[in-house]
Amino acid sequence: MFDSAEVAAKKLLELEPENAGPYILLSNIYASKGKWNDVADLRRKMRSRSVSKSPGCSWIEVEKHVHMFTGGNCRSHPEHVGILRMLEKLGVLLRQAGYSPDGSFVLHDIDEEEKVHSLRYHSEKLAVAFGLLKIPEGMPIRVMKNLRVCGDCHSAIKLIAKVTGREIILRDANRFHHFKDGFCSCRDYW
Repeated sequence: MFDSAEVAAKKLLELEPENAGPYILLSNIYASKGKWNDVADLRRKMRSRSVSKSPGCSWIEVEKHVHMFTGGNCRSHPEHVGILRMLEKLGVLLRQAGYSPDGSFVLHDIDEEEKVHSLRYHSEKLAVAFGLLKIPEGMPIRVMKNLRVCGDCHSAIKLIAKVTGREIILRDANRFHHFKDGFCSCRDYW
């Protein structure tokens, strides 16, 4: 399967050398196989051709204001302290519910501790944490994301909906996900 995916991605790269998509696809294929030198080569090619990818971001509307989050941290947000506290609280609740971060969704050559840290600050988790702080109980939390939600975030948000008793609707690049009572409307086919 990986061989045919690699061939297809390389063909796409030949057809559209200025499009970031085929680079990212091929990079993810290499990363999933642990081919870090090939990943680094692709990144160098992207830089030399001035090809850049849009960063993953999520946004949520609260009181007629849109709040945008990018993966990594939320320090630029005026309420970052509260968001980080909510993430800490959620981390405890999720561990108690049996959640364990899935580092296989971090396609970077870093150790497991760094992978867990990276997963914790994905943009959709930041937006959900902010929603839990600001959206009144009984109202759904609605988050938009410019890319596909990662598998770890999907699992975590299902549990967040369950442990908080909240309804969370996330629109990613592929579909709507309606999280409620520990389940998602996509039936884990996203």
